[in-house]
Amino acid sequence: MGATEPAGTPTDNRVLGGLSAGPMVPRLVLGARLRRLRERRGVTREAAGHVIRGSRSKISRMEAGRHGFKLRDVADLLTLYDVTDEAERATLLTLAEEANTPAWWQYFNDVVPAWAQTYLAAEQAANLIRCFEVQRVPALLQTPEYARAALRLAHSDASPEELERRVALRLSRQRILRREPATRLWAVLDEAALRRPVGGRATMRAQLRHLIEMCRLPQVTVQIMPFLGGGHSAEGGPITIVRLPGSELPDVVYLEQLATGLYPDRPADIECYWDAMNSLAVEAESPDETPTILHRILQET
Repeated sequence: MGATEPAGTPTDNRVLGGLSAGPMVPRLVLGARLRRLRERRGVTREAAGHVIRGSRSKISRMEAGRHGFKLRDVADLLTLYDVTDEAERATLLTLAEEANTPAWWQYFNDVVPAWAQTYLAAEQAANLIRCFEVQRVPALLQTPEYARAALRLAHSDASPEELERRVALRLSRQRILRREPATRLWAVLDEAALRRPVGGRATMRAQLRHLIEMCRLPQVTVQIMPFLGGGHSAEGGPITIVRLPGSELPDVVYLEQLATGLYPDRPADIECYWDAMNSLAVEAESPDETPTILHRILQET
């Protein structure tokens, strides 16, 4: 089962540095509410789509929270579903407005592929992020120099200007670990990610020292999967699971690949990845041992 976390406020559109963390949470909340209202009234998706001059698939996308909402469409659906209470209508229409609010990271749209946008939205709204990394230090824990070196390897044809924008985006993402309330990060790193000198010896040594500092933050937990541990439960590659605020919102599983990202969303699939992540936490060294291991690797680097 997934880790149990305290539920947040369902309509909490988290704020980062005074900017909206993104529309994902209000979209999911509003979509789920519209689905329940439709089902309670016994209205089919086809009938609902006809009322808003759309299709069954449009209603499905709205209820899944996969895009923004037109206020007129939401108002027409509330009327169809016999929602007459003015306070309830006002609340749901406010959610619709929040669901259309651009996220701060859309400023970096030129360096954010479409397939990564769902993950960025989830990351910025997250209560908890669990991740396993094999080859790299997690993006949220990278120093600027390490991030620059890693991004240069991944985007060898990028201009210096593009590379700096990618670095700026990555560093901006890290602010979720410093905000109030901070996102909790629980990362399991394969020892290979710490032994591979990305950016050279000086960059890697600075990165290791940064990890030691980050481990001191109460919202950050880092575990290391040592070589001597042998095989483990996630040998297929890196995994990220995001828990969003609100007990009714589904967890987001993200599997990043070279040129795309996958989002397994069937409940059985999400459960499978939670099982793997929880097994990794048992198989890896204790978080209490992480600073000692990092100091030892630092001495050997």
